[in-house]
Amino acid sequence: MAVEVKYVVVRNGEEKMTFANKKEADAYDKMLDLADGLGEWLQQAPVTLEEEQREALSLFLAENKDMLSQILRGGAAPQETVKKPAKSKTDKMVLLSEEDAEPREQAA
Repeated sequence: MAVEVKYVVVRNGEEKMTFANKKEADAYDKMLDLADGLGEWLQQAPVTLEEEQREALSLFLAENKDMLSQILRGGAAPQETVKKPAKSKTDKMVLLSEEDAEPREQAA
């Protein structure tokens, strides 16, 4: 019989990801902490974002923190590929009309 050790990252009672080693699990957990902090900060932005959009944006920024850090220091964006979070079928693009400030779905 084999014994396997697995590290599971759990947030709000939901399993987010399973890892084979502690270092990767800790790095993922730290990235989720950063995404949570960015999400709270984005709530204060002068732009109205739906909760799903804010979560997706904060996760994207956290996943690409090295590139974001370089851009914020005044450097150009590196030419490496940006990590894109997986899209769910429920993701929608919503724009706010400047005229009436009512959300509407963007045509694909």
